[in-house]
Amino acid sequence: MESNAADEVLLELDSLRIYQSGKMDRLHHPVLAPAGVDAATGVTSKDVVVDADTGLSVRVFLPARPDPSKKLPVLVFFHGGAFVIESAFSTTYHGYAASLAAAAGVVAVSVEYRLAPEHPVPAAYDDAWAALQWAASGKDEWLAEHADNGRLFLAGDSAGGNMVHNVLIRAASSHPAPRIEGAILLHPWFGGNAVIEGESEATARDMAKIWEFACPGAVGGADDPRMNPTAAGAAGLENLRCERVLVCTGEKDWAGARGRAYHAAVAASAWRGSAAWLESEGEGHVFFLEKPECAKAKELMDRVVAFISAS
Repeated sequence: MESNAADEVLLELDSLRIYQSGKMDRLHHPVLAPAGVDAATGVTSKDVVVDADTGLSVRVFLPARPDPSKKLPVLVFFHGGAFVIESAFSTTYHGYAASLAAAAGVVAVSVEYRLAPEHPVPAAYDDAWAALQWAASGKDEWLAEHADNGRLFLAGDSAGGNMVHNVLIRAASSHPAPRIEGAILLHPWFGGNAVIEGESEATARDMAKIWEFACPGAVGGADDPRMNPTAAGAAGLENLRCERVLVCTGEKDWAGARGRAYHAAVAASAWRGSAAWLESEGEGHVFFLEKPECAKAKELMDRVVAFISAS
């Protein structure tokens, strides 16, 4: 019997399998962590529904504070997962957000955005923008009582780092828009149709397939400006709506070449902010999630904390 062409596998990785038909099997099923008091850090978290119509929700992390009279910066975090897998509520991202809240002394807002293919991109970008506006509004009681929404930061890893960039570009054309002090792109996922120096052609091809699967409306494939910020037609990087940027990659990160190119392009642009850079020697993509206790992960956390505390 001949197999149905639509059932043929387009791409299979450790975490997912995509078919020609547009169906996807998630092979990665994250273990979810409940909100509450995090024993490892003393951070308390709670879940809040931001938009009941779309299902957008966030997990808010409040560190144990030695000085209750001091207002804390707000950090809005977007998790990775190629727009198709993972969760802000997974043990991985719950643990990272709690650790970041404790180390940096911030109120962290980790965003549970909609995933493709059930909700194709740009749903994730729309949710990221809505979550930022919600966090900046200070309507939540924890944010109203403990947060200084005049010190607002964005952060995200992999696809979440891509989302950080796109939120900054959206903020430039939105009026009014929250004032964003700083943005942290951790091993951001960018791409392009033409392979650049240091990029694996096979990996670039596979990631382009995932992008076009997650975003069926992509214009120009991986040269869609949302995936390739330096493509023809992309908004100029001088439009980044924040004062400071920190871009981080790993020496062996499959997305590292694009991260380096992004940082170089931002630094060379007419943007008036400051662009900082950190590459973790010998480390691969989002290693700090898999090995949070290793020396390089602690070095990265220290750099993120220093970036937030600078003013």
